[in-house]
Amino acid sequence: MYLVHAHLALPSGEQVPPDIRDVVRSAITADDRVEHVAVHPRSGPGLTLGFYVLAGVLEEAEERAVRVCDRLLRDVPQLATARLTGVGVPLLPLAFTPQPAD
Repeated sequence: MYLVHAHLALPSGEQVPPDIRDVVRSAITADDRVEHVAVHPRSGPGLTLGFYVLAGVLEEAEERAVRVCDRLLRDVPQLATARLTGVGVPLLPLAFTPQPAD
């Protein structure tokens, strides 16, 4: 399983709908192979969708997330004006940096 972040931009002045988490979750199908969706509003007009995707390799997970986003932007009215600006697995460099022991 891979966590893939999809970054969406909304037109200037447009706000993320308050029910977007439920809307996105209800639009995910079993064929998407998405186990969980997290929604992270960003400052300004946009949001990040975190997809926990079942896939054999990283590239497959990212491609699956792009396909899911393409469908969401096409089929979910609340996202009709959004555009996909990037998809990728978030890097967590601090998680692997040695930390001093107290």
